[in-house]
Amino acid sequence: MNDPAEGKPARDPQDLEPLLISRQHAGDVDGMTALFEPDAVIDCGGGRFVRGREAIRDYCAEIVKSGRKFAVGEQRPALICGDVALTSTRLPDGDVTSEVARRQPDGSWLWVIDRYSVG
Repeated sequence: MNDPAEGKPARDPQDLEPLLISRQHAGDVDGMTALFEPDAVIDCGGGRFVRGREAIRDYCAEIVKSGRKFAVGEQRPALICGDVALTSTRLPDGDVTSEVARRQPDGSWLWVIDRYSVG
């Protein structure tokens, strides 16, 4: 796994979730935002969607400011097909996250779709 303090990109889609958690726990809003493509969308639940890097940055700042910490769950193996990957984590409360990541031209991976809870 990459060191979140260094802001290195995810070289494997499996790195995205641990990097997000590490950066969120460290209060690194820019580092959290950097894990998403510029036009990515997050389904925050309750009918709320955040689209685009600026809105995602504001959302990440809101989460960090709240003091709430993301839980570390059981990450499922990524399902990879070419340059697209489905990542997923079962959280301690039983909720399951689902995300779609895309391989970037430099070989790194970024999320394009993030749904915090599918169950």
